[in-house]
Parts: sequence; structure tokens; C-alpha cells
Amino acid sequence: MRGAPAGIVLAAGVVLAAGALVLARGGGVLWAAAGEITQLKDAPGRDQTVGRCIICHSLEYIPSNTPAMDRAGWQKTIQKMRERFGAPITDQEAQQILDYLAANYSGKS
Repeated sequence: MRGAPAGIVLAAGVVLAAGALVLARGGGVLWAAAGEITQLKDAPGRDQTVGRCIICHSLEYIPSNTPAMDRAGWQKTIQKMRERFGAPITDQEAQQILDYLAANYSGKS
């Protein structure tokens, strides 16, 4: 992309490599892949959650698992993503993601 700003080139590379695109729209973060658009709830920790989770999978995983999850379930899932799948998430990021998911995507009492 000769003459294109670096951000556009990087974004194009991410789209080509991952087959997906992350967009900012009206204060919301959207994940778009193969016709799918998922917008997560606007709350503290959302951007951290989006930034780490989309590295490996669609954001649709989050709302689709909400009915079966509580804080302990999300904690186990984050731990599994880090230990078994090597997700690059620090302890501090894991806590922020857990707090976000537990507050906004826990459907199980």
C-alpha cells in the first residue's frame, strides 16, 4: 500500500492475517468477521477484554456463553486460555477481564 498511512497498512495486515476487523463506532468496539458483528457492553474493562480475546477467537464466544457462566466460570476460562492456549494476558489484565466479564456477562446465579 504505497503512500498509505502506517495505521492503514497495519489495519489491512491485521484484516488479511486474521480474516477479521475491529472497528470503533460511536464509542463502541465492534468485531466483524465473515458477516458477524458483535458489540460488547460499554463498561470498564471492555477494551482490555476485546483486545486480548480477539487474538484467538470471535467475541461472539462471550455473549453466547453468558447463560452458563458466573465469576468462577469466567475465571476458569481465562486461566485455561492463558495456561493451555498461551493467551498473552498478564495477571493484571486477567483481573480486569474477569471483573468485566463477571459484571456484564454472568448469567448463572
